[in-house]
Formats: sequence, structure tokens, C-alpha cells
Amino acid sequence: MGIYLNPGNKSFWKSIRSEIYVDKTELIADTNRYLNTRDHFLCVSRPRRFGKSMTLEMLAAYYSRGCDSAELFRGLKIEKEKSFSEHLNQYDVIYLNMQQFLSEAAFTKASLSSAKPAVNLSAEPSRSAEPEAFTMLDYLEQEVLEELREEYGELLSRPDLSLAAAFRKIYAKTGREFIFLLDEWDCVMREKKEAEGLQMQYLDFLRNLFKDREYVALAYMTGILPVKKYGSHSALNMFWEYSMTDQKILEEYTGFTEAEVKELCGRYGMDFTEVSSWYDGYALRNFHHIYNPRSVVEAMKCGHCSSYWTSTETYEALKIYMEMDFEGLRQDVVQMLGGGRIRVNPFSFQNDMRNFRTKDDVLTLLIHLGYLGYDSETKEAFIPNKEILGEFENAMSVGGWTEVMRILKASEKLLEDTLLGDEKSVAKGLELAHMEAASILTYNDENSLACAIGLAYYSARKDYRLIRELPSGRGFADIVFLPLPASGKPALIVELKYDKTAESAVRQIKDRQYAKALEGYVGEILFVGINYDRDKKEKHHSCIIEKLRKEGSYEIP
Repeated sequence: MGIYLNPGNKSFWKSIRSEIYVDKTELIADTNRYLNTRDHFLCVSRPRRFGKSMTLEMLAAYYSRGCDSAELFRGLKIEKEKSFSEHLNQYDVIYLNMQQFLSEAAFTKASLSSAKPAVNLSAEPSRSAEPEAFTMLDYLEQEVLEELREEYGELLSRPDLSLAAAFRKIYAKTGREFIFLLDEWDCVMREKKEAEGLQMQYLDFLRNLFKDREYVALAYMTGILPVKKYGSHSALNMFWEYSMTDQKILEEYTGFTEAEVKELCGRYGMDFTEVSSWYDGYALRNFHHIYNPRSVVEAMKCGHCSSYWTSTETYEALKIYMEMDFEGLRQDVVQMLGGGRIRVNPFSFQNDMRNFRTKDDVLTLLIHLGYLGYDSETKEAFIPNKEILGEFENAMSVGGWTEVMRILKASEKLLEDTLLGDEKSVAKGLELAHMEAASILTYNDENSLACAIGLAYYSARKDYRLIRELPSGRGFADIVFLPLPASGKPALIVELKYDKTAESAVRQIKDRQYAKALEGYVGEILFVGINYDRDKKEKHHSCIIEKLRKEGSYEIP
């Protein structure tokens, strides 16, 4: 076993021995399907803390020649698949953590610079003396070639052999194919944002290593960003992309599924509804409830839900993206803070962290970073859960969002007045929130009004799950605040009207029996009718609040 060549199964062994391990080994059945086909190049991008490295460790343990992993996979899901024994430990695996090479090459370059003698200006320049991306690639080739020579030394006698040439010679003489596993493949794009020339050199290196190479049985690379685009320069166009805008058949392996989280909640005595409000929200095409796996694991081990967001993309970075100067971006962020969804076109995004042409490019980056969820059927983005909502609040708190922060701070009082049934104070609080939001939100239709109301009741999300357009069988309730089980608070059904009356809003809640949509809920419900008169200069709101109690499927006035 080596560091890069056939790294073995020790890392995966540690994973399955951990206190919490969720079996995702059926992914191997899909990668087995792609071996030596036209579809054997996979670029799988996900946010940080979504198990990308663990997946590569699993694949390395399964495919690596020279180690016996049969016992390691005993009892796991993949063992039942027909292809399991056929490919088990049958390939030479090359495992490359590109972040490691980028970081270590910088230290190597600094060390060489401090130790090297005076430069001969008449000599030909070497690659190691060129810019940092070349240093990284030199270091990578040096490290991997060293291990290849230990295994296949008699075939690699030429000292000037390139890495791709070495693989070609090995394949030609032995017929052995390689499986390439690349972690943090996009680190150059993320950490060297401005160095587009270096990025292109890096992509050209990968293209030369992979494209039309018979020695490649499978290439599986992971990162946060999909494959970088350079207009007509399609360096890695042989890769099939599986990203947060479309995970295709790999949806189930993107994060934890609802069934997996329910099982963990039962095992650890955690409330599933609360865990959902914190970590659910990554809605894919077939799996509508994908959870952040790292945060779920932390919650189970700690015994309580909190923000475990530890990504290197801190709220300071989020603030930079939120405040980019694109028309409509600020309003879109506020709409999503209020529980709304924003239509996004993700296809113009250049898959880097520098070239932004429209607000859609910024929103698409936030989807890939995990700050936004994305519904590929409706093509809408949204803030997925309470954990991420807190990151947006942190980003706004450091400046530039004064009006919104005033609304958020006032939301605690607004909720308190609502629970007390103080209709006049609620109407006044909504008017003040409207005055603050007027410079950002257009506020000219019921969707904008609903977003503004969601923003005004921002603090309610500590104890409630906000549901927009809840189907009731006889229509859709505008906004429902469903209390978390431990909160002890009543449910709220909010109906909004323009230029009508608050009384008509409450009457609609009753006539269409919106309360029956709260299946399984037993307890007090507040009907909150809100009307906004657009023609009045003072942005007049009116409010009616009625209380009832729901016992099973019956409502008691």
C-alpha cells in the first residue's frame, strides 16, 4: 500500500467503526456500472461537510489492489449487489487530495527558494521555477511517480517521464487499468480566484492525464464547484457533472435522507421535527428532503440542535456575495429571508468564484456552497433551514443591512403581541416593518406581502416551522407557523389580503377549513387575518386575531 497508489482501507475502516455511520455503500453499484464505459468520468460536487472525502475513502477501500476488504464490507448494503465480488480489490487506485498538493507545494517552494544557490540567468528555466500552479503540478508528478517507480520501476526507467506517459507505459506492458479518485479537485479555482492562467494550466494538466486515455477505468473527482468553464476552452468536457443543481442518480448519496435521519433520531432520542427544521431543506428531484450529514451527526452526539456550520466559507464571505452590485440581488435575499423562493437560472454560471455577470451567477454559487437550497423542477432557490438562516443573519449583522436588522430585532415583540391577541399592536408592528422594508421589497403583490410578513415574524422560527402556501384541500393557506413540539406555543394560520378587510381574511381561513391541513396537530390555533391598503399613504395595515382549539380532526371555538 502507498500514500497515493492503492492507499488501502484504513480510513474507511475508521469510518465504519465510528459511533455514527450511515451506510452509503450502494453508491459502489453505480460506479461499477460506469467502469470502462463512455460514462466513466464523474465530477460530483457538494458543499463542505457533505461526506465527499468519506465517499472517496470508501471507493479506495473497495477498489484498491493489494488489500482484502471483503470482511470490511461484510453486512453492508453493497455486499448484496451482483457486481460486489467482481470488482472488489481488482484495480490500481490513484488517490489524490489536490488541496494537499496545493498547500504542501507552497512550503516546498519556500524551502527551495531559501536554500537554492545564485540563479544562472543564462540557464533554461525549469518548471519548478515557474508560477505556483506549476510548482503544485511538479510536486504532484514527483510524489506519484516515486510510488509508481517503486511498484513498476523496471518499466519506468526514463528519468524525464511525465505522469501520463508513465501510466501509458504501465498499461501497455501489463494491461492494468487505473481508477483515479480526486478530492478537493477545485481547490485551485477556490483559492487562486484571480489566477485564471494558472487555473487553465491546471485544467490542461487534468485533461492530458484523463482525456482519451485507455488506462483510465474510472475517474471520480469531488469538490464544491462543478467543472470550470472557459467558453470554448472545454478542458474537462468528458466529465459528467453531479452538482447541487442536479445530482441525477446520485441524489440518495448527497446527504442523509429523511428515513436515515428518522432512524438516528429514534436511536438518540432526538425530536425529528426539530432536527428537520435545523438541517433539512436540500430538495432534490426525487429525494425532496436531504439533510446536512455533518450537522446531523453533531446534533446526535451533542444531544441538542445548534449551528454546527464550520465551513471555511464563513459569514464574512457570505456577506461579500450578498452585497454584490447586481440589480435585484438584495431584494431576492430579503425575499428568501421572509420564507420566499426566487427563480434562478444556474446555467450561465462559470463555475468559479470570480466571474459573476448576473445575480443568478451569485445565487448559483451560494447553491453550490450550501447556503441555498435549489428545486430543479421549479428552478427556485431558497434558504433551506434554520442553521443556514443563522448564517445569513450573522452576515447581515456586520453592516449594510440596517433596515432588515431593525425588522429582525422588532420581530420578537411582534410575535409576542400576536400570541397575546393584541390586534392593534400587531397592525402597528407590521406597518413599521413595512416602512423599513419598503426600500428593498416591491410589496406590490401577495407574494411580496407574504415575504414581508415572514420577515416581520423572523424570530418565530426559533419555535416554529414556517410553511408558505400550505395545501388544505380547499385552497392554500398563505402562511402557517407550525410550532415545534417543545415550544408549547399555539399554531398560527395567517391569511393575507390586499385592499379588502382583515375580517374577510379570517372568514376565508374558516370557510376553507385551513385548520384541517394541520394533520396530527392538537392544540391551540390562532387565525390571523391581515389586510394591507395600498392606496393609503401611511401604508395602513389592519389585523384580526381569533383563537380556537383543535382536538384530533375537530376544531373547538
